[in-house]
Amino acid sequence: MTMSDPIADMLTRIRNAGKAKFSSVDIPGSNVKYEMAKVMRDQGYIKNYKIIKDSRQGVLRIYLKYDGNNDHVIFGLKRVSKPSRRVYVKKKDVRPLLNGMGTAILSTSRGIMTDKQARVENVGGEVLCNIW
Repeated sequence: MTMSDPIADMLTRIRNAGKAKFSSVDIPGSNVKYEMAKVMRDQGYIKNYKIIKDSRQGVLRIYLKYDGNNDHVIFGLKRVSKPSRRVYVKKKDVRPLLNGMGTAILSTSRGIMTDKQARVENVGGEVLCNIW
């Protein structure tokens, strides 16, 4: 069975694994998911990620991060742009999420990046998700 929104599936798996206190979660791989995992790691939302090659599309293993009280570092994940309704922002409309306390991940012409990087590089694009 094909999946209609693989990015939403990735975010849901991360959200559910964090609530269940898993140390890692396996997700079917794709280039967009690899880049999103790289941004999440660079922003400190996950410990690390690993790409596991197999005979099909590969597996993305994400190692989740918890704080000192064993609470998941990610408080919320929200898919913004969906297959049914794409959400784009112009370069002048890229704003900080939750006054800078959260991160929006954008797909731009220069690759997948955070809202802060998009403002620095002065580009807009499709808002994939929000993380806080």
